[in-house]
Amino acid sequence: MIGNDDVKEFAKSVLESLLPILNEKQKRLTLGIFSSALGRGGKYFLEQTTGAARNTITHGEEEVDKILTHNEMLTEKNDENDKDVFETRQRHPGAGRKPAREKYPDLYEKIEIIISRKTYGNPEEIIRWTTLSLRDIAAELEERFEIKVSYSTVSRAFEKLGYSKQQNQKMLQVGSQHPDRDAQFNYINETSAEYLNAGEPVISIDTKKKENIGNFKNNGSEYRKEKEPRQVLDHDFPLPELGKVAPYGIYLINENLGFVNLGTSHDTPEFAAESVRRWWYCVGINTFPNTRRIYITCDNGGSNGSRIWLWKIYLQELSNETGLEIHVSHYPPGTSKWNKVEHRLFCYISKNWEGQPLIDIETVVNLIGSTKTETGLKVICKVDENIYETGKKATDKQKELLNIEYLGPNEKWNYIIKPSV
Repeated sequence: MIGNDDVKEFAKSVLESLLPILNEKQKRLTLGIFSSALGRGGKYFLEQTTGAARNTITHGEEEVDKILTHNEMLTEKNDENDKDVFETRQRHPGAGRKPAREKYPDLYEKIEIIISRKTYGNPEEIIRWTTLSLRDIAAELEERFEIKVSYSTVSRAFEKLGYSKQQNQKMLQVGSQHPDRDAQFNYINETSAEYLNAGEPVISIDTKKKENIGNFKNNGSEYRKEKEPRQVLDHDFPLPELGKVAPYGIYLINENLGFVNLGTSHDTPEFAAESVRRWWYCVGINTFPNTRRIYITCDNGGSNGSRIWLWKIYLQELSNETGLEIHVSHYPPGTSKWNKVEHRLFCYISKNWEGQPLIDIETVVNLIGSTKTETGLKVICKVDENIYETGKKATDKQKELLNIEYLGPNEKWNYIIKPSV
């Protein structure tokens, strides 16, 4: 190489300005030309100056040599589909960086290991939001497993693993959390695993917020021709002749299957228990013909709250009718958003009907029943036209007839109702 410092500075200045605006092929050719022109020591100079790999510079020299020797190969041919490799490719066939999953077959598994130790708020592994950034995970992959990938590769892996960016949600309690919170989560986790391993049903239940029936605005948007938005009513007051619906959701964790009992009356303990009953005769008894027990996880308030005697009394009636042991666990106060039915069923129903007015019962049933996901979620929707009276009270005699066993870390939140007849 010519040992003139001015030549080196000039070459360095030109390369720093030129290389960033070139594509891969152009960079290789430029490096090849400079390497040939600089002579001995040129490759080392280019490595130190540009950070390019030596084999890249060598390939550039070879390509330049081929172009100069076989200039006719650059001539545009008459057949557009038969253009020379130099015109249509930046890399040789098979060249370039290999896909991350090809280089590291266990990449996703290793990411799961990292995430499982650092998730936010919920000890149940099925529902997770990690507190780690993409760059944190990429750094830990390299440090712990010698897997060197970019944060963008981690981001793509997140999509495949079912993670997504989440908006803030009102999940934190005001004041200190209940002292039995973590113990209850662990109890739910362990009991769910026991039932799932035994092939017995585990269901997550809750009532979705009531929806007005009629041509009302529904949050979200839909694809329509430009400047042709759907026209809806300019107010949100319920229409007495159409009323409201209360979708009671039951998510079967074993099968990724949702069931919605679409109530047209009030959301009462009787309605909640009837929803479980309808699920059993529509889904449960056919899916688990030999089971003698079910496990229910639910919120701590509402029509199926842990303090609601009527909820337990109507479950007792269901247990007597079916012969099932009904094991119930309630999520601790302030943690209802961890309920799986929220994240495995209701969120997808809302997404499926966003921007579409719920003009009548049939529309609601069709929109709920057509809800599907790439992970295989299916949803069954049935209309419940029963009238459920409000203001009912449990009598002392009904309470005495309960065949109930309290257990777990907090007995108010965990109980088994067994047939009493």
